[in-house]
Amino acid sequence: MNKFALIVCTYMRPIALLKLLESVREQSLYPNEIIIVDGSSNNHTEKVIRSNDFNNLTYHRVEEKDRGLTKQRNFGIKKLSADTEIVSFLDDDIVLTNNYFKELIQTYHIKPDAIAVGGYIKNEVVWQALKDGSYAEGKFCIDGWQRNEPLKFKVRKKLGLLPDTRPGIICSFSHGRSVSFLPPNGKVYQVEQFMGGVSSYKTEVFKKVGFSNYFEGYGLYEDVDFCIRLLPLGKLYLNTAAQLNHYHEPSGRPNQYKYGKMVIRNGWYVWRLKNNKPLLKTKFKWYAVSALQTLFRFFNVFNTSKKVEALSDTLGRISGLLGLLINKPRLPHNNP
Repeated sequence: MNKFALIVCTYMRPIALLKLLESVREQSLYPNEIIIVDGSSNNHTEKVIRSNDFNNLTYHRVEEKDRGLTKQRNFGIKKLSADTEIVSFLDDDIVLTNNYFKELIQTYHIKPDAIAVGGYIKNEVVWQALKDGSYAEGKFCIDGWQRNEPLKFKVRKKLGLLPDTRPGIICSFSHGRSVSFLPPNGKVYQVEQFMGGVSSYKTEVFKKVGFSNYFEGYGLYEDVDFCIRLLPLGKLYLNTAAQLNHYHEPSGRPNQYKYGKMVIRNGWYVWRLKNNKPLLKTKFKWYAVSALQTLFRFFNVFNTSKKVEALSDTLGRISGLLGLLINKPRLPHNNP
């Protein structure tokens, strides 16, 4: 079995991190090393780590210059043992099922051409297996399973704005279906993107690519950026049998205005990184879907209890869209 490591980049979430590490302790296949990279501005996380005993764990608290998701990940990579073959990254608000690492690492043997493998979040979507093969109206169906079709996709269908690719494959105008639209059937799917917070990579790829410093702080869509830059090097897969729960810890997140602005600007960045010469029709669709999703977010001001957050997020998205008319993000030199 490959020697593998776990890197967890954390920020101001000591209790959530402890729950994750306790689930790591129960794994049927345990990491050869665990590296905690803490960007917290206090020592609460360090106290939690020091007061508990976890095998093969090293703790690093970073200074301001190394703080932020992508910077902390690059910091952690530098701390890996030289003979580590695979490195797994997990968000700090995750709890693993007992066989997560066993299923994840086994994927590299099932798919020898894999350079990266993503895990599967099982608690965010309710899926139903279809025993008789019948599909319910208004549901999203794939491989004999169905789930609720979000309202935004129903509206996009009426407007001719549905994704032109299957789940996990990047759409020509972005705004595609994420890997959450792949069913929990135990299959391994080839993909072009997955969540960075439930990911793993062969360490050899870091000799050629690293996590981008363009994505500061919270780093929204940094995982998509990294997956796109990996595609020329080999194949990416998602193993739906490598399951975990994601609890979206509220602490440590940016305010909603900044988040909404990142949705637009970082979303534009990764779209153009993958599609550097989009057709006029493709450009229209990207802006149309971005505007539509901004409108849906505005409706949350009236139909959810978190009205202030929804309004702040909406204003951030509007600011992001208007900002693109004046000052677009700078792409790498090989993109126009």
